[in-house]
Amino acid sequence: MSNAQGTHRAARGAATPVPGAATEAGGTRLPHQSDWNAVPNSSWADEAAATGCLPLIPEQEPAPTAAAPVGARTAARRAARNGGRPEPAAGGSRRDSRRDPRPELRPDSLRRLLPQALVVAFLAGGTVAFLAGDKDVQLTVDGEPRTLHTFADDVGEVLAQQGVTVGEHDLVAPGPQAELHDGDQVEVRFGRPVTLTLDGHRRLLWTTADTVDEALRELGVRAEGAHLSASRGSSIGRHGLDLDVRTERTVTLLADGRERTVRTNAATVREVVAQSGITLQNQDTTSVDPESFPREGQTISVLRISGTEEVREEPVRFRTEKHKDAKLFHGTEAVDTPGKAGVRRVTYAFRTVNGVKQRPRIIRSEIVREPVTQVVRIGTKPLPTSVAGADGLNWQGLAHCEAGGRPHAVDPSGTYGGLYQFDTQTWHSLGGSGRPQDAPAGEQTFRAKRLYIQRGSSPWPVCGRKLGG
Repeated sequence: MSNAQGTHRAARGAATPVPGAATEAGGTRLPHQSDWNAVPNSSWADEAAATGCLPLIPEQEPAPTAAAPVGARTAARRAARNGGRPEPAAGGSRRDSRRDPRPELRPDSLRRLLPQALVVAFLAGGTVAFLAGDKDVQLTVDGEPRTLHTFADDVGEVLAQQGVTVGEHDLVAPGPQAELHDGDQVEVRFGRPVTLTLDGHRRLLWTTADTVDEALRELGVRAEGAHLSASRGSSIGRHGLDLDVRTERTVTLLADGRERTVRTNAATVREVVAQSGITLQNQDTTSVDPESFPREGQTISVLRISGTEEVREEPVRFRTEKHKDAKLFHGTEAVDTPGKAGVRRVTYAFRTVNGVKQRPRIIRSEIVREPVTQVVRIGTKPLPTSVAGADGLNWQGLAHCEAGGRPHAVDPSGTYGGLYQFDTQTWHSLGGSGRPQDAPAGEQTFRAKRLYIQRGSSPWPVCGRKLGG
């Protein structure tokens, strides 16, 4: 190869030789389409992609021949410098020799070079676009970074390519719709459920923190001096965590005439009392439930209790059942089963709280004897209004004389009762039930008429004369 050819090749980059490509003058030329077909794609295509231009194809050295005369070799070198044209004759015109120093390009050569140049331009442009679309991105998922190359246009696309699925409680920065550029950093933090019991109040929260300390800061929970069910450095997995937090509170205790103010993160009032050095003895208690949660600023009194218990037996009232009876006249009641009261044993506590006596308080109660239910029959039979031989008498005058017209009147001895002062035996013999003073006025008048038919006015020796007028 000549020095001119070597210099030209070094300037354009190393070229891939194409078998069978040669020139008449032993120089270099652009490859023909038929030459491309003879070279593997990886050879010239790689060089075209790397340099952005079509590689030159060096011509093969001519085969060694017999030494030519010096004049002939000099003419050949001059022809190579003139683009393959022979040196003009010595006697020719100098003007003619400077007319056109460029080699002549025939139309068929142009037709062959144009598609080759278009292909090279297409390959170079595609390579530039390919390299421009590739992005170097750092993706951090839950604190674990990874560097990747991607052609994704936005954050959501690169997450889908990496198989990262995010939900409503997860954090993606920048957002899934944000455009992606070379050198961007994308962070994904998955949400974790935290069942937080804060000072006795339980609720479900979501956090992207992966430690208890970060979660407390993110949720705005004051943890100084607080009791934590898990240490601050504990990790929070994707499954979440149950966290109990009791913040430090100020509680005031009143006991034995003294006031104590304490700072505590105790879970119960009983624990606060114990922390303050106060001892509860026997029946002693506090003004609030000892097992309740102590609140910020709460004032609690300690109650010193002393007292005794007393057991008493008290009656239990019986029930009454009433049943209708068509054999009894309307308004009449008959007791079939008398009721009996039961007995209940009650234990009372008599207490003195901080020196002040309290009202008795029932602490136990039990039934000793069950009460007996009373059963009563109520008459529904209509009362007769007439008794032959006695209807025209002055029964109202007799009733006024005997009982002052009062159906429930009873004499001082308790033997006679009602409008007509029946004794119980006479009343039952006339078909009445119970006591006469408990029967309706109409029934009493009906029974009195029947008695008059049997015995006349003799049952009423003083007032019987009223019947006549």
